[in-house]
Amino acid sequence: MKTVYIIIFFTFLSIPLNQLQAQNDFAILEKNVNVRAKGLIQKLNASKDTLILQSDTFINKVYAVNMNYKREVDLAVRRKSVEIPLKNLSKGKHVFVAVQSPVRIVFVVKILRDNSVLLAMEEDKLHSNE
Repeated sequence: MKTVYIIIFFTFLSIPLNQLQAQNDFAILEKNVNVRAKGLIQKLNASKDTLILQSDTFINKVYAVNMNYKREVDLAVRRKSVEIPLKNLSKGKHVFVAVQSPVRIVFVVKILRDNSVLLAMEEDKLHSNE
């Protein structure tokens, strides 16, 4: 009888974990922890689909190179903060470079899901609210 209770307990415990698996991260940020990069704050927003860069000095330019050596982001910023949406980037590893003359700060963003997966999830949410 005791084993039945244990099986029921673990069954109920595993149900929420299976539901949480559908809400995996969209992207992972690998920050540059170099001493020279400490002036640039690198973070993702709460839903992890937007890159936020903030600095005390001007960020002149931000660009990213994907695994196929193509630039998917190429922005002339000239501001102290910038938000870059990651939804339009292809799945995989992207090397970002933030140019703060004369310093270039390099960090990595890994996109874990395609934009088509996000659109399908948003459509499911819209249909469930109707």
